Amino acid sequence: MKKGILILAGVLAMTAMSCKENAAEKVKEENVEIAADRDAKNADFPVMTFAETEHDFGTINEGDVVEHKFSFTNTGKAPLVIVSAKGSCGCTVPEWPKEPIAPGATGEMLVKFNSNGKPNQQTKQVTISANTEAGKEIIKIKATVTPKAKPAAADGTPPPAPVSK
Repeated sequence: MKKGILILAGVLAMTAMSCKENAAEKVKEENVEIAADRDAKNADFPVMTFAETEHDFGTINEGDVVEHKFSFTNTGKAPLVIVSAKGSCGCTVPEWPKEPIAPGATGEMLVKFNSNGKPNQQTKQVTISANTEAGKEIIKIKATVTPKAKPAAADGTPPPAPVSK
């Protein structure tokens, strides 16, 4: 037990002593300049420029499946590679080009939205992972979904009115 306490005290003492140096003072100015030059030369990233980043489907009926094509152009200086695209929920499904998009070329991302079980105002997003400088791009869809009519009870009485909050 005494050995464990002694070892722990030694580790704590070494940790406390090693934190006295300022790490910023160890950075060489010439290394900062080299890194800045390197980063300036490696600015040839693809840029995913969308014609629109948000689409409103307007008012749709619950159960409708709607889709929209988002057009984009690679305005960067390197080929654009889309690694993946994921909707914010299972009702939003994107489809994207699997081949690289050359600089200056255009592409389309198809986004399908299934409104079944999604009444009222809906806003969903698609997160795109690509080899852009940021690494992620986001596009959004929205819709006002008219809820399905509630079926009447078997005895013919109408369904209860919704409770307002």
